[in-house]
Amino acid sequence: MDKITVAVLGEPDEPTLKGLDALGPDVELKIAKTADGLGAALNEARVLYNWSGNRAEIINVLARAPKLEWIQTRSAGLDGILSPELLASPVPLTNGSGCFSQSLGEFVITGALYWAKDLPRMQKAKAERRWDVFSVDELSTQTMGIVGHGDIGRAISKRAKALGMRVLALRRDVAWREGDQDVDQVYPTADLHQMLPECDYLVVAAPLTPTTKHLMSTAEFALMKPTAIIMNVGRGPVIDEAAMAEALRTKQIRGAALDVFEVEPLPADSPMWDLDNVLMSAHTADHTKTWLNDAIVLFLEQFGRWRRGEPLQNIADKRAGY
Repeated sequence: MDKITVAVLGEPDEPTLKGLDALGPDVELKIAKTADGLGAALNEARVLYNWSGNRAEIINVLARAPKLEWIQTRSAGLDGILSPELLASPVPLTNGSGCFSQSLGEFVITGALYWAKDLPRMQKAKAERRWDVFSVDELSTQTMGIVGHGDIGRAISKRAKALGMRVLALRRDVAWREGDQDVDQVYPTADLHQMLPECDYLVVAAPLTPTTKHLMSTAEFALMKPTAIIMNVGRGPVIDEAAMAEALRTKQIRGAALDVFEVEPLPADSPMWDLDNVLMSAHTADHTKTWLNDAIVLFLEQFGRWRRGEPLQNIADKRAGY
């Protein structure tokens, strides 16, 4: 049997990629940081695993891999790799959706509890050796709205519902789907302004596409409750960061819990550093001890399906951007 050539865009000395040895002896594995580094292997490559390649390198691979049948990218988001060339290609694209959702769901609940129990006030009182008695909120009395109810959104709604919260979801397709048992109401994307005033916690978990960039901006923050919390575990530019900073600075909204930002690493002159009502993570809310290995396991499972001629999971709608 002829060997199957699998090309990988990634650092050849990345330790996690050793897990790809489990593909088996009949797989010819070629790992390189660039398409040029993959060289002649691209002539026979039937599968591309994009571990850390950028948009330009994937374009180069497409131009030099005539036998390519499938592309898997490690990340869940596609905004960093989509191009006219990739959109025009008939080669199916699958992503890493599902590998990161559970930990991101936990980060959202952490953020909700952080503000519901006013942990900043508790920490300040402790630092000042001051016995501070005050009232706290119960999440079971509050509403969480989720902008973008894909795999991450479903992980969030499952956890919010388990705590007794009222859960609202905003997405393009409002038809019932698995996960809606944890949602009280689904709003179409066009009804964002109707959903916003209902939310005590507003979680952005949407992909970045031309239609979602700055989906949350000045007009949207004006519709939120002054006690509301904004969270982002999707893509930074879905929120207009300058508008959010102003809403937080003026206490138009109460606070934020953010894992992603418009520019990363967050610039030293960003106002986010100085705001006392922002809980921040350096885009590490999904960096569990096993997150890279989980991505390898997903690819191995997908490869097994591909070899057996079974349907692949996580097939992206390239034109929709997710």
